[in-house]
Amino acid sequence: MTTSRFLVTGGAGFIGSHLVDQLLVQGAAVTVVDNFEEFYDPARKWRNIEAHLRHPAYELVQTDIRDLAAMRKTLGGGYAAVIHLAAKAGVRHSIADPPGYRKTNEQGTYNLLELARQWGVPQFIFASSSSVYGTNRNVPWRETDLQLSPASPYAWTKLRGELLGRTYQRLYGIRFIALRFFTVYGPRQRPDLAIHKFAECILTGRPAEIYGDGTATRDYTYVADIVTGILQAIGYTQTGYEIVNLGSGRPISVLEMLAAVEQVLGKKAAVRHLGDQPGDVPRTLSDISKAAELFGYKPAVPFWRGIAQFTDWLRGEDDAPGSRVPRFEEASQRCPLAP
Repeated sequence: MTTSRFLVTGGAGFIGSHLVDQLLVQGAAVTVVDNFEEFYDPARKWRNIEAHLRHPAYELVQTDIRDLAAMRKTLGGGYAAVIHLAAKAGVRHSIADPPGYRKTNEQGTYNLLELARQWGVPQFIFASSSSVYGTNRNVPWRETDLQLSPASPYAWTKLRGELLGRTYQRLYGIRFIALRFFTVYGPRQRPDLAIHKFAECILTGRPAEIYGDGTATRDYTYVADIVTGILQAIGYTQTGYEIVNLGSGRPISVLEMLAAVEQVLGKKAAVRHLGDQPGDVPRTLSDISKAAELFGYKPAVPFWRGIAQFTDWLRGEDDAPGSRVPRFEEASQRCPLAP
């Protein structure tokens, strides 16, 4: 990997910035595409990449994956793999804006696949989602189960991305690996996600809002384990097309998650229960045996340790790269807009 160049879309975001950390540590050259969309404060993304901007093997192209012409103009090709993480995220938000999610997630994936075809990129890693399983009751969820029941426009866009990748693999020989992520958490997590929201509510004394009765379970997966799975997928060459779950294989209820956050922060939360949310599912749980078989994937971070590492970061006690928040103007000057 030390002589390879990789294209990472969404590389200034939560998972993407952690992946770039590891690629640079391993000696790879990395080009990142990110449009710094104001889904949440862009200054958080500038924080994520503060250390990257000073690395000689790092290039940032600030453009939109929906704009094929702009990407063709500003990206040079020659990549060992495309790791496509960029997307409009969030199940609940997608219900309010189905066209926007379709345009970004479906058209954006098509654009990246088309560029990969034109450039002759041999490997394409696609960030899919456990949400494609939807309300499927056959838990734990296995990749071989075809009874998919997506419950939101976001989930449908991820499923269609998988199918589009299958088409490009058959027609053009691009190796396409779809990784279905299960509820990723950890430092740099998006502020709209539950663990982040609950921790900030506890620290500020605001009530933590729980949808439903709190018994819904999620397969929470620490970001470092997800990054390990992505790196393993980059090195996988045995077959042309695979769909692979990346999770922890352990169900944690919302109430258990909240209790963990309370314990590491040493403070109880004020809780307000709200009604069920459209698009939410009662449980997620991964069968990760395929990832173990193909990649040697084995999640290593226990849930409680991951929560402690996240809250350390949130309180500014983590000195890892990107933990300090730079002024947005400073970061912008170091990395001007791509032409």
